[in-house]
Amino acid sequence: MKPRHGHISESCRPISEILSLIGDKWTSLIIGRLRGEPLRFNELKRRVDGISQKVLTASLRALVRDGFVERIEYPTVPPSVEYRLTPFGHELAEPLSVLQQFALDNASRMEAARAAYDARTGGEKPGRQKTQPIQPAAVP
Repeated sequence: MKPRHGHISESCRPISEILSLIGDKWTSLIIGRLRGEPLRFNELKRRVDGISQKVLTASLRALVRDGFVERIEYPTVPPSVEYRLTPFGHELAEPLSVLQQFALDNASRMEAARAAYDARTGGEKPGRQKTQPIQPAAVP
């Protein structure tokens, strides 16, 4: 049986999808901000520093589609919309907050490891071969 998603088997697909979701630059920040309280769009945009309106809109739509965030419309003038985590979203927020805390607690350890690696390898990025300088061809 051929996997539906290229090289990803059906048993790995859910894991791959969640890792892709939380690996997105903005998703974990949005979920973290909504963990404390429901927020209106503009307040959420202010609290997620650096996110554009377009990216926030797309990210929220994806999170609503996946069932992690609920979009609540209030019949006011002008219309008011609020976003909040669903119970499913709160379940995701738990391990995500542990991972975020791990990152904060260990950022200096990772930087030290990178500096040590760069010192040993001359700053070459992992997975790339060290290139030799190009020598000009001898002119006959």
